[in-house]
Amino acid sequence: MSKEKIQLCDEFADIMPPEYQELVESATYGKQDRGWKDIGSSKELIEQHSLCAGCPESIAFRYILASLPAPEDTVFVGSTGCTSLVFPHVAVQNIHSLFGNQNAIASGLKRTLKCRFPDVEKDVVVLAGDGATVDIGLDMTMQSWFRQEKFTTICFDNELYANTGGQESGLMQKGFVAKMAPKGKNFDKVRLPEIAREAGCAYVAMLTVSKPNRVEEAIKNAVLVAREIGPTFVQLYTPCILEIGKQSMEGLDEMKDSETIGGRFVQKEFVTEEAQKLIDSVKAETKARKKAAKDAAKAAKVG
Repeated sequence: MSKEKIQLCDEFADIMPPEYQELVESATYGKQDRGWKDIGSSKELIEQHSLCAGCPESIAFRYILASLPAPEDTVFVGSTGCTSLVFPHVAVQNIHSLFGNQNAIASGLKRTLKCRFPDVEKDVVVLAGDGATVDIGLDMTMQSWFRQEKFTTICFDNELYANTGGQESGLMQKGFVAKMAPKGKNFDKVRLPEIAREAGCAYVAMLTVSKPNRVEEAIKNAVLVAREIGPTFVQLYTPCILEIGKQSMEGLDEMKDSETIGGRFVQKEFVTEEAQKLIDSVKAETKARKKAAKDAAKAAKVG
């Protein structure tokens, strides 16, 4: 999907839904420096969602969609779970895979898009929960990293199977008691960021979605590094407030508590030397471009 392809057809313009008309007129497709600050002032790429009230995953979706460098040239690959309930509402091309095989689907998709569009960079982004990523789908997740497939994997880590009643997952914290894990988990939370690093990911980040600027930076870094170097992985803590016994407005507090010093979601990054050089180069280019634009605006104003 390109900026041109979402233009309204004159013959049908008057009968198209107002939400779509707004999307064409004021969405951030094609905007070079799009980001989380556009939320609220530009048309979002998610109109609504069917997640629970106050669900941190809905927050994560908005920040991720706002942070994609080129949504018009991006394809999401999702898997069964709460995330799959949102994709029908997202104005980005997407595919729903079977539970756990999302990285296998993404591998074939990325290669096919490269052949079909050799002159256009098509970003593939996997978005799945902890069950699909570290439990049922761990083999296919790791194999895509071993093969150095150039796409980004994002895990919505709610530390249990939120979509099916609260079963234990590999990312559940030790000792936690859930509705369908009454005895409590008896082993530590799987260190997925470390696994991703050892499996060959060039950029790895783990954080909560309490701070949008940090989410934006991690998503942009991951997508840009995946384009040029190799697989990248981002693990976002999106607690299921329903299953952990919180109220609808307590998700943000839960995330902030988990990222304090000594918490299990203190932000961490693993970046290869090659990836860091690329990230630094992009930051320098962006800074120089913005400075040039600012100087040009000043000159025009003086003139």
